[in-house]
Amino acid sequence: MAVLNEEQEMLRDMAREWTSNESPVTEFRKVRAGGSDEAFDRKAYATMAEMGWVGVIIPEAQGGSDFGWLSAGLVVEELGKTLTASPLVASTVAAAAILLGGSQEQQAKWLPGLASGEIIGTLAVDEGPRHDPAKLETTVSGGKLSGTKAFVPEAHGADLFVVAAKDGLYLVEKGEGVALSTRKLTDQRSHAEVRFDGAAADRLAGGGDSLLDDVLDRARILTACEMLGMAQAVFDTTLDYLKQRVQFNQVLATFQALQHRMADLFGDLAMMRSAVEGGLQALDSGFGVARAATIAKAEANRVLHTVTREGVQLHGGMGMTDEYDVGFYLKRARVLEASFGSTSFLKNRFATIAGY
Repeated sequence: MAVLNEEQEMLRDMAREWTSNESPVTEFRKVRAGGSDEAFDRKAYATMAEMGWVGVIIPEAQGGSDFGWLSAGLVVEELGKTLTASPLVASTVAAAAILLGGSQEQQAKWLPGLASGEIIGTLAVDEGPRHDPAKLETTVSGGKLSGTKAFVPEAHGADLFVVAAKDGLYLVEKGEGVALSTRKLTDQRSHAEVRFDGAAADRLAGGGDSLLDDVLDRARILTACEMLGMAQAVFDTTLDYLKQRVQFNQVLATFQALQHRMADLFGDLAMMRSAVEGGLQALDSGFGVARAATIAKAEANRVLHTVTREGVQLHGGMGMTDEYDVGFYLKRARVLEASFGSTSFLKNRFATIAGY
């Protein structure tokens, strides 16, 4: 496990306490039942902003705390444990794009609002059914952007879109020239097809040719952090269930076959944590980010898929019912596994990075 300093431990403990007490899975159930396209509680997000979580990677001069990526990952992991619905990951990635490629004017205009939570940002990249940033048809002419993004997370609550076009990344404000069509996915979170039709666009001119890849790597690592929290929660919940469920006059946890399965999952979790924390440390050090991000997301895909599948199965028939929370984790897992790169995409990317 990563070695945390005192401030990081306090941040993690604060996030753990708040999610446990103020944002358990029952709060996600309320959001789901509410049926809002935004699919998150704005009051809860405002509280996150007050606690400084929204501006963890943003410099102090722009209203953030500049605690680094490991600190941001600790918060996102705790949110993942309780399936807290929020645009925190999406907005953090948007802020990262502006930090990497924005001018001083662009940073001064957008970062303070993102840090305070008054502005919500998101990343709009994919135009087809699968993640493939090499296939972009979105164009910009005369400062006007046109194109369609098939699956944009947190689009309904977003004020600012970081949009990938053929010639780079652009900032587009919600409003004229931007139209949303709701996409209902199995995780019951905010997703939309976003059509840009002559929307005013401001190019992120810095960051070089690798800007899009650099931003996507940050999205992959933060998504992997959420997946790590989810995997840990499913493991803990399943273990507790096995310790109290009785079959054939025996507690399920006493069956050796089930003990072996849980031991395998425990080992997988350790591997996943190592990969995810390695990605966060790479971001903070600035070394080997592309490789670390690819490994982190690929391992998160593998382990969370296994843990959620096993979790539902080990809960038996009850695991398939809405009464138990484990099914929510499986549904969210399948969406996140496809976000910013499936396992096959990431394996191919790793081979390319390694020069194979």
